[in-house]
Amino acid sequence: MFRKNLKKDPELFQNVSEGLRRLYRTKLFPLEDTYRFHDFHSPALEDADFDNKPMVLLVGQYSTGKTTFIRHLMEQDFPGMRIGPEPTTDSFIAVMHGEQEGVIPGNALVVDPKKPFRKLNAFGNAFLNRFMCAQLPNPVLESISIIDTPGILSGEKQRISRGYDFAAVLEWFAERVDRIILLFDAHKLDISDEFSEVIRALKNHEDKMRVVLNKADQISTQQLMRVYGALMWSLGKIINTPEVVRVYIGSFWAQPLLVPDNRKLFEAEEQDLFMDIQSLPRNAALRKLNDLIKRARLAKVHAYIISSLKKEMPSVFGKDTKKKELIASLGEIYHKLEKEHQISPGDFPSVTKMQELLNGQDFTKFASLKPKLLEAVEDMLANDIARLMALVRQEEATMPSQSVKGGAFEGTMSGPFGHGYGEGASEGIDELEWVVGRDKPTYDEIFYTLSPINGKVSGAAAKKEMLKSKLPNTVLGKIWKLADVDKDGLLDDEEFALANHLIKVKLEGHELPSSLPDHLIPPSKRGTVLQA
Repeated sequence: MFRKNLKKDPELFQNVSEGLRRLYRTKLFPLEDTYRFHDFHSPALEDADFDNKPMVLLVGQYSTGKTTFIRHLMEQDFPGMRIGPEPTTDSFIAVMHGEQEGVIPGNALVVDPKKPFRKLNAFGNAFLNRFMCAQLPNPVLESISIIDTPGILSGEKQRISRGYDFAAVLEWFAERVDRIILLFDAHKLDISDEFSEVIRALKNHEDKMRVVLNKADQISTQQLMRVYGALMWSLGKIINTPEVVRVYIGSFWAQPLLVPDNRKLFEAEEQDLFMDIQSLPRNAALRKLNDLIKRARLAKVHAYIISSLKKEMPSVFGKDTKKKELIASLGEIYHKLEKEHQISPGDFPSVTKMQELLNGQDFTKFASLKPKLLEAVEDMLANDIARLMALVRQEEATMPSQSVKGGAFEGTMSGPFGHGYGEGASEGIDELEWVVGRDKPTYDEIFYTLSPINGKVSGAAAKKEMLKSKLPNTVLGKIWKLADVDKDGLLDDEEFALANHLIKVKLEGHELPSSLPDHLIPPSKRGTVLQA
């Protein structure tokens, strides 16, 4: 009865979170449960997974500045925080908003239905003793939560001594977070075996991955270029995709720069990274929708694999032999299913991983193919998701602009230390004199060689001069539009000087404003433009 209503009534979902939760429970979960999806891939989703704030996961080797990066973002210490050159953070710390400052230990955290960590229980006590939640009132944490992770060390000994599967825990978090930030130290760039394994474990989440080359102020420009090149080469080998991961270069803490040569680069990179993090609350619903689609596609493929293995099993004798045979020929089964059901090869889980997991399973207890369960998921992907997509857009339009506020994000917003203040088109913003006036005598000399009539040059004459900049017509067209303040199709000496000033701004690598800022309006036009 419920499913019929779900199809007919597009108003059934009040919001995206509730819609996702209901679709998962009624359409996707039955398929997952029938084919033991949770034993192979990922635990079942809970209500908290649909309601939680966007999360940022920080991963890196020890002493790359993960904890300092969090402190820099929040501009506040958090409970359980330890910083030092040696491996200090030996726990997973979920830094979340709370009215009062305090720490919740892992065992208590995984039984709290309001927190999205209940399924971490499966990793056992060795992990839970190394997991905690640091709560504190902080404006940054009102919009996002941040997960600090233990520093990754090199060597087999370190991996064994953890007592839990570190890469598997990170993969669990990677599925649920909105952004994964990999931190590297520019001063001692080294990718250990364990770090390589971790990056490979995050392979299916490249869309969430960003790379930060931290402590870049400790080396010269020449060294930085070499380190950046080495990092890109190493990442290319590990991630093994043709796309290049976005790398942000900088020094993410509140201390003076040791080598200030690249200050402008660091400021621009920090601004870009902050904008990326600030966009997370706005895109959170879309990310959850995207993750549910990914999960549904995998669950469908998984159902085909399991039912196919069940179908091949003999009813009485030779079960063990047949099981070994099927596991060995899993690659061929994938190929057969790919052709039979028109499935993309990229939707299949890793053959090796699947073979390992299948070894411990009883194939006779697998479920055979149930078309109705698959049809429900198909219907969800074809119809319900499209409806939810429209609801995402609606929610985005009605909600106020959501972004992360407070902490380090406030320092880059406005005032003379805001990014790009006093540069490019903003140059002269707080000066009394018209900034274009400085170079106007030079521009006037050119202006009078163009034979102005009644103090103005024609568009054709101005075009000839402006083309000497070699800028594309689209850019010069925009400059003309901004410079022709009185919109008469001609330029007087002030407008011509303004056009040349904007050409200089563009040639210096800055963006043009969408409309002419007040401080660039020629003095003789200020009254008329403001009245208009």
